[in-house]
Amino acid sequence: MKKIFKYALLFAAAFTMSASFCSCGDDDDDEGQELTEKELAMKDITAQYVENVIYPIYSSLASQTDDLYNKLVSAKAKYRAGSITQSDIDQICTTFLNARSAWESSEAFLYGAATDFGIDPHIDTWPLDRVALAKALSNKEVIEDLDDLDGDGIDNARLNVGEQQLGFHGIEFIIFRDGKNRTVSALKGVETDEAFAGRNITGEEELVFAAAVAGDLRDKCFQLEVSWLGDNAPKAHRDRVEECEFNTTVVGSDFSYGENMLNATQLGSTMTTWRRVMSTILVAGCSNICAEVAGQKIGQAYLGTDLDYIESPYSQKSYFDFFDNISSIQYSLNGQQSSQPHANSIMAYLQKYNSSMASELKAKLDAALNALTKAKAGTPFVLEPHSANAKAAMDAINELDDALNEASSWIAAN
Repeated sequence: MKKIFKYALLFAAAFTMSASFCSCGDDDDDEGQELTEKELAMKDITAQYVENVIYPIYSSLASQTDDLYNKLVSAKAKYRAGSITQSDIDQICTTFLNARSAWESSEAFLYGAATDFGIDPHIDTWPLDRVALAKALSNKEVIEDLDDLDGDGIDNARLNVGEQQLGFHGIEFIIFRDGKNRTVSALKGVETDEAFAGRNITGEEELVFAAAVAGDLRDKCFQLEVSWLGDNAPKAHRDRVEECEFNTTVVGSDFSYGENMLNATQLGSTMTTWRRVMSTILVAGCSNICAEVAGQKIGQAYLGTDLDYIESPYSQKSYFDFFDNISSIQYSLNGQQSSQPHANSIMAYLQKYNSSMASELKAKLDAALNALTKAKAGTPFVLEPHSANAKAAMDAINELDDALNEASSWIAAN
């Protein structure tokens, strides 16, 4: 399951981050010293990256999950009133996919609050434990606890529902099946999934569950947004995070994660040099998600290690998730949500100081995105795990991973 693998990845990422938090003999602290031309460029790169990649993506994620929660609350009420329509379900599915895309587009910067506060495994663990979910939804006390959204319903979801039923994939199961939007007629009947056999679970119980879990998902995405944007996050989101008593600052510091990175080398920041910031972006961020996509998200099923280890099996959007993951690398390298590099970006920096490396890195990035574009247009990965498309995508992403680490090493040494 993803959670177990992620802990191993996050240990490695934490090691990288820890290294960046400590001064080293060959990489002196920049505080109080005049910055070199390259260090000034790295400072500008950091500002562009934080303010034009991380901030807007996490803000979009917070907004989309808030919308998803509200739509599911409304759908629950309409279901009980007998007025729910297919249009209602279709709008929920569209909002879900928008939120999902925002989340997957953030995975090149999981090294921050998403890791430190355990948000990633909390909202994005798979495979879904359908047996445990069926048992929970057949328990009247559980449903009553989740139904009380004006009281402790969302807290009950957060604290009492297991990670293998929470987050995106628990909701995905309720609103999608076989790559299609769930139908109103299906929700008005009894759940037919084999794990639910004999339990007579109705769409009402499923929507009660989905609404409460969506509330928890929204709250954790608010936490991500506030942790990075600090006081620049919407007041309503900050108020909700405070009500939930979530941590939002870097451990041992009063800085938000955005402030911590923007104030690298300054007193109070755990980032000691600008080159360490670049390494964090390239290795703890971009390389980390490359390894997960190629080795786990695709590799587990392709190699036959675990044929049930499929991300987004109910919407059948696996390759869309992976494409957004690699797009998050593209945005991180380009300093903006674009296929073109901003003047203050890692890619522009490499083009100026090592054009051949920049060209190689761009070629590997384009190859990975092209392989996933082809895979998206073919048979959904969930239906054909041993496809040539899967192998081509794995190989291209692994080559991109190598290029990212080479770029990081070169920047650190030059």
